[in-house]
Amino acid sequence: MHHISKLPNVGTTIFTIMGTLATKHKAINLSQGFPDFKSDQRLTDLVTAAMNSGHNQYAPMPGRLDLRAAISKKMELLYNSSYNPETEITVTAGATQAIFSIISAFIKPNDEVLLFRPAYDCYEPAIELNGGKPISIQLEAPNYKVNWEDVANKINGNTKMIIINTPQNPSGTVFSKADMLKLQDLTKNSNIIVLSDEVYEHIIFDGETHQSACLFPGLKSRSFVVASFGKTFHNTGWKIGYCCAPQVLMDEFKKVHQFNVFCVNNPVQKALADYLQEPNHYLELSQFYQEKRDTFLDLIKGSRFKFKPSKGTYFQVLDYSEITNAHDVDLAKRLTIEHGLASIPMSVFNSNGLDHHVLRFCFAKTDKTLIKAAEILNQI
Repeated sequence: MHHISKLPNVGTTIFTIMGTLATKHKAINLSQGFPDFKSDQRLTDLVTAAMNSGHNQYAPMPGRLDLRAAISKKMELLYNSSYNPETEITVTAGATQAIFSIISAFIKPNDEVLLFRPAYDCYEPAIELNGGKPISIQLEAPNYKVNWEDVANKINGNTKMIIINTPQNPSGTVFSKADMLKLQDLTKNSNIIVLSDEVYEHIIFDGETHQSACLFPGLKSRSFVVASFGKTFHNTGWKIGYCCAPQVLMDEFKKVHQFNVFCVNNPVQKALADYLQEPNHYLELSQFYQEKRDTFLDLIKGSRFKFKPSKGTYFQVLDYSEITNAHDVDLAKRLTIEHGLASIPMSVFNSNGLDHHVLRFCFAKTDKTLIKAAEILNQI
């Protein structure tokens, strides 16, 4: 049987490749971004209680109203930004589904979508599946700062959407207030939609403040803010997130969402609605992960790797240029097979596979795991 692929250049993701290698060689897995410790037992108990009390049938299409109300309250508390829980918030099957549905709802053939590289790998395939054209803006290591002049030069009449990710996976950098104001200025008086991927909103370090798109009125009016409970509460396998947007945008999103997943896991939604009543469950996350980042970096300070401390997310980029000239994909595989430590090569997220000789490591791990990983890194 012969068919023409809609994604001819897409193969197995680097996360699957490195995860499989890590399993095969019993390597310490600092590649894919998931914790190796448990989420709060109270939250797990709340899910069990929700199932035992009968919350096992379909939830409403946009999500349980009690959870949407809790999300609305959270956005007010954190950003002093108001979203109507009945019309401007939708609970999704993880952030990736939200991103895919946003792109599917608005991108038509030949629409251009600006994205910043290194970029998380789910953006481009979703754009291409809908006939859109990804327009890449490459950020240079090690600072990964945006050249807004370059962005301005790439905006034209075909530009339908700009995707931002802050704190940014995989670089661990954050957009500043000045960055967001520049984006707001560049999109003013246009029909450009901003997709703001903010799944690491609660993991930001060194006294920085997360600059959500909803903090800026001109951006909020054209933006989807996408978030993840899995990243926040250490249970990525539950695959539950949400997005917020003005009603005129959310109405279009729901048209796709209802035929994509219709609704998501009801007992988990019920549990999260209850768990969110205590804000400290997410307000203390930055300190928790900053301690892990600092532990990891302190453990490898005597290694030959160079680094700038991550500003957000639970990823740390390490520069190996003083160790070897090997391509990052080759080195990542060798580290896994020969040394028993899995990471993610950054070139797979860059334009044309640009190799800055850096690898990404996840530090959302127990101290025991980080100590073992550091021992390997210090020997290289």
